[in-house]
Amino acid sequence: MNTSLQNKLKGLPTNPGVYFHKNATGQIIYIGKAANLRNRVRQYFQASRSRDSKTQLLVSEINDTDWMVVDSEVEALFLEAEMVRRYMPHYNILLRDDKSMIYIRIDYDSTYPTVSFTRRPLDDQARYFGPFFNAQTTKQAMKVLRRAFPYATSGHAGKRRVSLDYHLGLDPGLEEGKTSIKDYRTNLRRLIAVIEGKRKDIQDKLEKDMHRLAKNTEFEQAAKIRNQLNVLKNLHNQIVFSDKEFLDISKDHALDELVNLLGLKAFPKRIEGYDISHMSGSDVVASMVVFTNGVSDKSEYRKFKTHKDQNNDFDNMNETIKRRFSLANRKAWGMPNLVIIDGGKGQLGAAIKARDDMECSSIPFISLAKREEQIVLSKVKSNTVLNLDVLHKLGGFLTESDDYVLINIPHSTNLVRLLQRIRDESHRFAVSYHSVLKTKRQTSSMLDEIPGIGQLTRKKLIRSFGSKRAVGEATELDIAIVVGASRAKKIFDYLHTTEQSSKT
Repeated sequence: MNTSLQNKLKGLPTNPGVYFHKNATGQIIYIGKAANLRNRVRQYFQASRSRDSKTQLLVSEINDTDWMVVDSEVEALFLEAEMVRRYMPHYNILLRDDKSMIYIRIDYDSTYPTVSFTRRPLDDQARYFGPFFNAQTTKQAMKVLRRAFPYATSGHAGKRRVSLDYHLGLDPGLEEGKTSIKDYRTNLRRLIAVIEGKRKDIQDKLEKDMHRLAKNTEFEQAAKIRNQLNVLKNLHNQIVFSDKEFLDISKDHALDELVNLLGLKAFPKRIEGYDISHMSGSDVVASMVVFTNGVSDKSEYRKFKTHKDQNNDFDNMNETIKRRFSLANRKAWGMPNLVIIDGGKGQLGAAIKARDDMECSSIPFISLAKREEQIVLSKVKSNTVLNLDVLHKLGGFLTESDDYVLINIPHSTNLVRLLQRIRDESHRFAVSYHSVLKTKRQTSSMLDEIPGIGQLTRKKLIRSFGSKRAVGEATELDIAIVVGASRAKKIFDYLHTTEQSSKT
């Protein structure tokens, strides 16, 4: 540690906050949170035999440290996630624990909004916040905030009575109309604002509302806001994570294993995964998912509808890769450092041929076969250099054919889990797009014929019920909740009149 940094650290406060480690060029290389900034940051510079080599490498690169003080551990947790998303520090990505990352999901626009947690965001119109790097602390923080901003954790599923959570002050009680949907959404907006770091703004707004309600003698509502304010003002007393986290932040060595096993020249900053989905050759689609520094980057995902429907995954994959590596898409999306194909030798061979036809032969291509989870390499064209020492160290072995190498590695290894994660995400994204096209085709003919019902209403119905069949089985009241009473009557009468006519 240099003298300048040593003197700077003497001024570390004991408050909660977020710290920023920088290298000699001033680049942020790691961001962390702390319940006590002084204790946490100083740990990095104390001798420890328990650190692994990657953490030691991080410490050796630290040339400067800055920090931001906040009022509570809850705010430190949310601020850390925001700063990591903003700066994408090298060591946060390289040394992450992918298995513990979690998102907060709020389906604000739903007819019955809920708040939940997930490890894999979906394309379902809900709002996602994260990723957070520790599931336990994130859930603890939301547990604290739920006392200020009560929310539902699951749909009503036909319930007509409020749950125990309502009586504990944790649920809005929509089932019995204890809270209107308008007031509930206002409450969720305030919760979202706190997650986004706007706690003080919300506190000021609540205080004004409380005084206004009290002045108008609406004392019951004023008391509710007073309780919310008390929770927010006491956040600094809530222990969410303390400083009990391990300093060893390198729990997932997947990228390291991948680079060493395949002899890649550098850590692959951009990994792309591809899969094909169709039903007996109809509604053929392909997905491209992107993992930036080993983390899912949903803003970069792309989907393809093939030019012709055919039950031939090799040709479908070939067309997809050619379109991805067209000159226009190369300029718009950039180039990957590694491509992973979902499938075996046939799919990989078709993808490699398309890559070479598009004059992009320098990019490494591999695939992951579904049945045995084997990594498939082309002996000549995958652009990898298999390291047998690393393979044996991972407990794996290989089998060969004339043109391909099949690598068998225990499924419990970090490397296989990373590849499975990318493969499963590409499969999920492809299937979701295929399902959308199939649903549109199956439902368009019937719903398009209903007089006075437009495209937006049809979209609402499909989004809410999932399929035409479900719309047909819904009661008029269920449909009215989604589109209103007058439209619901038209839809219900038309569908059931049509159904009776088809039976006679």
